[in-house]
Amino acid sequence: MKQWMVYLMAFLLVGCASNGVSDERARNSAKIHTELAASYFEREQYSIALQELGAAMQADDEYAPAYNVRGLVRMRLREDALADKDFRRALQLDPRSASALNNYGWFLCQRGHPKESITKFLDALKDPLYNTPDMAYANAGVCAIKAGDLVAAESYLERALILHAGMPEAQIGLAELNYIRGDYSMAKVHLMRFMQVYEALTPEHLWLAVRVERKAGDRNAAASYALQLRKRFPDSREAQLLQAGE
Repeated sequence: MKQWMVYLMAFLLVGCASNGVSDERARNSAKIHTELAASYFEREQYSIALQELGAAMQADDEYAPAYNVRGLVRMRLREDALADKDFRRALQLDPRSASALNNYGWFLCQRGHPKESITKFLDALKDPLYNTPDMAYANAGVCAIKAGDLVAAESYLERALILHAGMPEAQIGLAELNYIRGDYSMAKVHLMRFMQVYEALTPEHLWLAVRVERKAGDRNAAASYALQLRKRFPDSREAQLLQAGE
């Protein structure tokens, strides 16, 4: 009997070790597929990114970063209910994930919940190992503007610039903040700093630039930005506002 018990224990130990190796391989596979998905997402190859994320979850359906990245993909595809579900799942699996908190906060802000989003950014900043706190501060600043809290917005944006001098996301946020306050000369200063380093302009950026330059009295610059907005984003809401003369 004793000999049988020894063999049984040895078998169980081998089984545990085997399961441990298997789990590690599954997690590594999920990690590799998720990293590939993130690279495809950055290149706007969303269908391939989703395929890679499917493979990641098949390898390990409790790998939180896979849900975080899929939330970003689905957000970009305007599949908002699915994106919200993925971000929530990522945070259920890893409640302190600064990346997931920041991304979910940005999703909430962009979908009309700026006040709720700010708590997510601030929670992300509680992680001392978070490698992009400047982005969380900049996001909090932009979303505080949307929430109507200009004092907090300025504090967050200035903090982002302390951590990352010249940060374009903070510069455009301060341009909008000063435009709202009626300080058009300062709005133009931040707008120019943003334009010097940022190339992927959106309709929102160009529409803000048109309005800032109009108020600053630079008609040529305003006309240049207006032309870019009409030519590059003719179907955008901002182009329609421009056409309507607002």
